[in-house]
Amino acid sequence: MKNMKNNLNEHIDKQMVKIEVSLDDMNPEFYGYIMEQLFSMGVNDVYIVQVIMKKNRPGQVLHILCREEIREKVMDFLFLETTTLGIRYTPYTVHRLERTFIEVETEWGKCTVKIGKREGKIVQIAPEYEDCVRLAKEHQVPIKWVYDLVKEKGYQWAKEQ
Repeated sequence: MKNMKNNLNEHIDKQMVKIEVSLDDMNPEFYGYIMEQLFSMGVNDVYIVQVIMKKNRPGQVLHILCREEIREKVMDFLFLETTTLGIRYTPYTVHRLERTFIEVETEWGKCTVKIGKREGKIVQIAPEYEDCVRLAKEHQVPIKWVYDLVKEKGYQWAKEQ
């Protein structure tokens, strides 16, 4: 197992904003494109929640977490690319764990694991999804097998620390 890099110390980020857009009249086939474009703009997270809106209409709320410095750019994009007539945004504070990336070796190949630490103590171990998908496809094994094995290798690494 190899320690790849430590790219982020634990910290509190007070320069974040959460943007919400309610949508009830947009083609849902567009959501993948919208999310892809938002991530390419540098947003930190995007997710969609199903809701029942006024007049009992089914709809979705698009949630976006980004840095304050790109809020206007994100809003311009949302007004242009979605059917919304209004955008809500709120200042957000985000506590981020220290992150270390390690590389573990499995019977199917190497995979990256993200290690999350709080006050120097390991509290999260997460295999990188894209690596797990690649190995599952290459070796024609269920992704859950790859994910479980990689996570176990991550636990072994953590025990040695």
